Amino acid sequence: MYNQKCSTLFQKARGRTRIIQCIYVVGFMDLFGVSMIIPLLSHHVKALGASPTVAGIVGSTYGILQLFSSTIVGSWSDVVGRRYSLLTCLLLSALGYSLLGMSSSIALFVLARIPVGLFKHSLSICRALLSDLVSESERPLVMGHFNAASSVGFILGPVVGGYLTEHEGGFYTSSFTCAAIFLINAGLVWMLPWNETLCHRNGTNSSNSTSKVCHDNNCNKSVHNGSHANSNHPVLAVETDPAYTAPGKHRGGRMLREVSLLQPAWRQLSSVGSKIHMVASSDMWDLFLVRLLMAIAIMLYYSNFSLAMEERFSLKPKVTGYLISYSSTLGALSGFLVGPVTQLYGNNMPALLLHSTMLTCLLIFLYAAAPSVWQVLLSSTFFAISTSIGRTCITDLELQRGGVQASGTLIGAGQSVTAVGRVLAPLLSGLAQEFSPCGPPSLGVVLALAAVGLLLIRIPKWDGRGMTKME
Repeated sequence: MYNQKCSTLFQKARGRTRIIQCIYVVGFMDLFGVSMIIPLLSHHVKALGASPTVAGIVGSTYGILQLFSSTIVGSWSDVVGRRYSLLTCLLLSALGYSLLGMSSSIALFVLARIPVGLFKHSLSICRALLSDLVSESERPLVMGHFNAASSVGFILGPVVGGYLTEHEGGFYTSSFTCAAIFLINAGLVWMLPWNETLCHRNGTNSSNSTSKVCHDNNCNKSVHNGSHANSNHPVLAVETDPAYTAPGKHRGGRMLREVSLLQPAWRQLSSVGSKIHMVASSDMWDLFLVRLLMAIAIMLYYSNFSLAMEERFSLKPKVTGYLISYSSTLGALSGFLVGPVTQLYGNNMPALLLHSTMLTCLLIFLYAAAPSVWQVLLSSTFFAISTSIGRTCITDLELQRGGVQASGTLIGAGQSVTAVGRVLAPLLSGLAQEFSPCGPPSLGVVLALAAVGLLLIRIPKWDGRGMTKME
């Protein structure tokens, strides 16, 4: 009997591993398809006859829609479950890119950007799903690998998109190819073994404890099988248990269970609203403010990189492109360093976030004051690593503080905060460039220093898990 239970548990573990690996593939293909299109959008909208002002307004449509929809869609994934919310986002994104492939006027172009702007949150839902599947100790490692896989796709996509563009109708071919990639992703998500991972989790490293207890033939003492498997449409969702109260206050266990997409609309809206209110009324303002400051600082670093290299060091665009590709490749590979570095810090995420933020601030300063290209190369090398670790840290701390019961809402809220940075960064960069080519990174140093100061003030009020200490 014990052996049978152990066998069932290990089958669930294998199912969980398959889902994680497939989510890595989904993340890779997602950004691979998107990055095929991104470099071509401005050229296409101008080819449709748009003036620079109209092109700018059209280009901002996506960012504005993302700003307001990220938190809502993330919260909706907490309510209806990851499977159906992820499928919905992938299918509607595929629709948007298909419409983009048929856009022969500016009106159609704007129409095509609406479903993508509203529902292109597949990566956020994937991250929420991964946080559902793994324990807190495993989460930085898994998130780092997912970010690495996605970044590799973002590096390779422009190469394929550029090749397709050289042929007649290349933009339309790239758009339909991107839509096909999202449809393939939707099919992959639909076929995942969801029913093998519907189980109750208690927030500890259950995989390790399961192996140990099964070895001792005591499976029933440490692993709770809360599966409510249904042969029709099992869906992962996070359900609040009685021990849970509010983000940043207390965290209880969590349960992965099935829910129906066909819940009454008013109930879904009510649940989404309550989860968003729960996050908005929590004491997580410090983490979101650090995220915003660092997002703007990093964007300022990259905002005029090519122009600054040409004006400061007379670098040709080709050489600057090599430097950007080098930095992007390091950023992708550094995702694999997150797990080992986290273990080196003993999973002390507040300390790791503080040190990565300080390092990022120092590297932006070195870039702004660099007397030679070699110093820029050196700062770019470590900048890619520090920013990758910092992004994973801030996400992990948000999930620790807010609780995985609302992981979709929390990750969506984080993306909304980053979207605010995307809106503000170009404006601040333009103002700073009026003074000097080094103006944007210099302003980035100031904002990063503000983030460091905020962390130095707030971290003593946190415990080792990033939770606010009770007075």
